[in-house]
Amino acid sequence: MTVSNPPVYGEGDATLQAVGGLPGLQKLVETFYRIMESTPEFRPLFDMHPSDIELTIDKLVSFLSGWMGGEKLFSKKYGPISLPQAHAHLIVTEKEKAMWLNCMAAALDELGYADELKAYLLPKLEFPAERIRQVSAARHG
Repeated sequence: MTVSNPPVYGEGDATLQAVGGLPGLQKLVETFYRIMESTPEFRPLFDMHPSDIELTIDKLVSFLSGWMGGEKLFSKKYGPISLPQAHAHLIVTEKEKAMWLNCMAAALDELGYADELKAYLLPKLEFPAERIRQVSAARHG
């Protein structure tokens, strides 16, 4: 009998599989934006998004699919991506960055994901969030 080791997040598509593959990721992102829209502390972040929230959801699902080791859907659908440039028109401070990460944590909690996954995922998501904040600070100084 062989004992399989648990998946190592960040290897291959293990992170994507841990959130339930593309269907799980879709549910996570939809939950994330629903919480953002309906929670007063996150609502200012929701209001920064375009009115077509379905497109916004699809873009985040497409980005995170590739970012989590799955298919690179964003470049297939939307072309090359530069997260800092895509957000350059926005003013993103530590406050907005923290709101985004806290909202994602709330979505992960609501859907009952394992603490190990949250402990891996949230610090990893802080890297692109911080890069967006840095570019915003440089642009809007």
